[in-house]
Amino acid sequence: MNSADQSTTPVVVSITGCAKEDADKVLRALGQSHASDRDDGDAPQYVSGDHATVWTATFDVSGTHTASGPVQLSDPVEAEIQGGYWAVDRIQETLASAFTVQEQGMAAGDQEKDVQLRLSSGGS
Repeated sequence: MNSADQSTTPVVVSITGCAKEDADKVLRALGQSHASDRDDGDAPQYVSGDHATVWTATFDVSGTHTASGPVQLSDPVEAEIQGGYWAVDRIQETLASAFTVQEQGMAAGDQEKDVQLRLSSGGS
């Protein structure tokens, strides 16, 4: 895979362990910088039942990267990022511009990696 191929690799971001409002803040911060499969007015919703809710979006990191300002969360958010190495690194840079990011774990494959993050409110 050459560097041109890496820039077109979609990145899947899954958000868990938080209120829908915090999930929305994370997805909107990413959507300000990267094209997404989510519509602008698409807000996370809860699904009825006694099970964990996971909000997922796919981002294209090939376009121009616009850094976001600090974003305040009510509680920490768990995020999982999957995609090509370069693309995942680019999403992590975007998240670091808006939130305090703590890497919780990482699994590396031949051409993709999976990173688990804990996001908390960004500095002011």
